[in-house]
Amino acid sequence: MSTNVALYEEAIGLRENGALDEAVGKLQALVEQDPKYALAHAALSRFYSLQDKHDEAVQHGTEVCQLEPNDPFSFVALSLVCQRAGRIAEAEQAMMQARQVAFAAQQDEPQSEEA
Repeated sequence: MSTNVALYEEAIGLRENGALDEAVGKLQALVEQDPKYALAHAALSRFYSLQDKHDEAVQHGTEVCQLEPNDPFSFVALSLVCQRAGRIAEAEQAMMQARQVAFAAQQDEPQSEEA
């Protein structure tokens, strides 16, 4: 049985070789096997967006944000998918969340003392 990483890499390789539908199928199987595999959801979000399957793209982008709530890039990616789907209010909300997460992370960083 292949590992999650191997399946993910196979899907990315399929996409790079122009087999987008097959890549999506491989990623769908992967998230069924491991629903918490954020990278697979992120790739599905992007690939569905490329296929103009906007509802599915937003769904998987949202899943990434739920799985990785402290990663501002997840919210930026969701914002981009929402923009492409014409969901401007959702895109703006996701971008605001990205800024909030980045700001919170910055506040958590230890402050260096100046000599």
